[in-house]
Amino acid sequence: MSKPRIKNLKILTIIPARSGSKGIPHKNIKYFNGKPLIEWSILQAKQSCYFNFMKVVVSTDSLEYASIIKQPNVEIVHRPYEIAQDNSIDIDFIQHTVQYLKETQNYEADIILQLRPTQPCRKVKDIDCCIELFNRQRDKYDSLRSIVKIEKTPYKMYKIENNNLVPYLKNYGNIDEPYNICRQDLPDSYLHNGYIDIMNYSILKQNKISGDNILPYIMEKTDTYDIDTLEDWKRAEIYFNKLI
Repeated sequence: MSKPRIKNLKILTIIPARSGSKGIPHKNIKYFNGKPLIEWSILQAKQSCYFNFMKVVVSTDSLEYASIIKQPNVEIVHRPYEIAQDNSIDIDFIQHTVQYLKETQNYEADIILQLRPTQPCRKVKDIDCCIELFNRQRDKYDSLRSIVKIEKTPYKMYKIENNNLVPYLKNYGNIDEPYNICRQDLPDSYLHNGYIDIMNYSILKQNKISGDNILPYIMEKTDTYDIDTLEDWKRAEIYFNKLI
C-alpha cells in the first residue's frame, strides 16, 4: 500500500448490493474465485492507501446479504424495498445512505466513492489514482467517472418515431447531417464503464450525482470486466486469474 498524498479527506465509500439481479440470480453473493462477489469490492476499498480516510458502507435490501458480509470496519445500511427495484436509480440509495448516516451518526463526507460489486477485477491503484486526481480538482468538477473509448459513435445513431428514422444528433458544430460524414471526422466517443464513480458530497444538494462538470478517467476497454451475464462472469474469472 502506497502512502496517501491527501490528508484530512473524509470519503464515504458506498458499495451497492441489491438482491434482485435477473441475469444472474443473487449475483452479488455468488462465489467468484473463492469469495462472494461483493467481498472483492470491499477488499479493494480496504487495500486502498486512503482506507483510513474512508467510511465503507454496503447498501443492501437483503438481510441474507448483510449476514454474509463478515468484514470488519464495514457498515451495513438497509435499503428500503421501494428503492431496491429494477428501475431504481443510483441517486436513490446514495441519498438514502447519506441521510441515514447524517441522522444516526452525524456523519458527513467530503466526497463519495461508489464501487459497484460487479467489478471484481478492479485495480486498487485505479481507485487511489481517481481519488487523488479528483480531489486535486474537485473545486472545478462535480464528479469523476471512469470511461472507455468506443468505436461506435452516437452521431451515427437513430431512433424510430412513427415509423420514421430520426437521428439522435442532427448537427455537429456547423456540420449538418453528421451521420453522413466519415467516422474519422467525428469526435471520439466514450462509455461510462461503472468501474469507479466519485462525486462531491455537496452535489447531492442539487439532487444530482454527476453534475455538469464531470472529470474523465480514461481506461482501456480490455481492463474492465463488468459482470451482467454468465458469459461476462466467465471472462472476468479468466482475466482475474491472469492478474494473480
